[in-house]
Amino acid sequence: MIKKSSLLLSILFFASCSVFKPSPQPRTEFRGVWVATVVNIDWPKSGSDSIEKHKKDFLNILQFYQDLNFNAIIVQVRTAGDAFYESNYAPWSRFLTAKEGVAPKNDFDYLDWMIKESHNRGMEFHAWLNPYRATFDLKTDILSPTHDFNLHPEWMIKYGKKYYYDPGLPEVRKRMVSIMNELVTNYDIDAVHFDDYFYPYKIKDEIFKDSTSYISNALPNQTLDDWRRSNIDSLVMNMHKTIKQDKPWVQFGISPFGVWKNQSTDPRGSDTQAGQTTYEDLYADPLTWMENGWIDYIVPQVYWSMDLPVASHSKIVDWWAENSSNTNLYIGNGAYKVRNNSDKAWDNKNELPNQLKLARKTPAVEGNVFFSAKSLMENNPDVVETLKKKIYHSPSLPPTSPLEPELRRQRVQLESWETKNENHVLQFKNTGPYRYAMIYRTGKKTKDPYPMKKLLFKTSIDNGKSISIPFTILNDQKRIAITFIDKFGHESTPINLPLNQQKPTK
Repeated sequence: MIKKSSLLLSILFFASCSVFKPSPQPRTEFRGVWVATVVNIDWPKSGSDSIEKHKKDFLNILQFYQDLNFNAIIVQVRTAGDAFYESNYAPWSRFLTAKEGVAPKNDFDYLDWMIKESHNRGMEFHAWLNPYRATFDLKTDILSPTHDFNLHPEWMIKYGKKYYYDPGLPEVRKRMVSIMNELVTNYDIDAVHFDDYFYPYKIKDEIFKDSTSYISNALPNQTLDDWRRSNIDSLVMNMHKTIKQDKPWVQFGISPFGVWKNQSTDPRGSDTQAGQTTYEDLYADPLTWMENGWIDYIVPQVYWSMDLPVASHSKIVDWWAENSSNTNLYIGNGAYKVRNNSDKAWDNKNELPNQLKLARKTPAVEGNVFFSAKSLMENNPDVVETLKKKIYHSPSLPPTSPLEPELRRQRVQLESWETKNENHVLQFKNTGPYRYAMIYRTGKKTKDPYPMKKLLFKTSIDNGKSISIPFTILNDQKRIAITFIDKFGHESTPINLPLNQQKPTK
């Protein structure tokens, strides 16, 4: 006869095993991570570090998340009126070069390098901009003479311990579109990304002093709150329009605060008691953006634990799933809270994995994004191990945007195949629209599409014509299939190739 204590232990054991059962791997799933650069949260470690140290630290981030089968990196390239690249509209960031306005040595183009390194690993690069935060503190003496605070003081509003651009000024919104357009034009990014900072989070007993621009620019009988929301709507609409005119494959994504409205103020709101909401306090209305098709994806920041009474992660995810439209819905997860929060639910090593499992079983949710990059790199290896073995144990492709044009497959042809420096080097023609090559193991029968479990290698296309596959990748393979991914994320018709010859096959 089994003792009660033994029976209880057995039950607990099998219950815990059920948590660790590997999740089915979707073929498409957004797996992103935010790399925060403001005050050097994630990268670089210090603005005074050498270029080589900056590069090493960034590659460590890429390698860590590539090993976890992530497929996108979201890097903050504008923190507070500055830039991590050469810009006509903003000075170099002090968080990159130690002193604002000072260019990197030898004019090294960090952004171009980061994009290429990300693409070489098969990862999308999303450029994250904070549009309206002008300064991070009140130390305005450290700002560059070319910072907008000095060039356009009439655009600035002091609120709390920071300065902000006034979103109500048409010239400010025009400047923001110009900043974004410069970035899209000059760099091969996959997306423009905004976070939750539109109008600033409210501070008790402080007033955001935009009454002058309200009087000058509001429509007749338009309330202050509605006018503020219309300013953000206008920015989002014009950003979308400009991006798609210049490079229609570049996506536009926004990550709003997780609670749109509480049910207590609007029956359409979520069953939450959030102290501030994105609609009423930040004057952002993501539902309008989605309804009008202005954004390719949305990532609400649902940084609470699964069953937190005032803001349950599971309830908020369900709310967004029911209220999203015309866009891809990803969930922002607070990885930084694992074993680092007053909410003791985060002490459970399965809190984050369980949130990811919830996203997987919610049909409207297409993926997840972690804040922030260093959170799992520095601590909690047991959680990382669970993610690697049970959640993200095989690769996945980023979803295509619902706003993208329909797939137009172009037949790619193999021109030559040679071996060089322990690599197979394959040259193709008709690869113009494609960015990546996918190499699958296969038999003589071609599958379309191939299951991700058969993926051997994903690589960027060199000079738009060739790919290099290390010998070690193709060990013991008799045949491979190659497909190509275009800038919109569409996959081409497979090419089936035998490995017993290094020449084109018909």
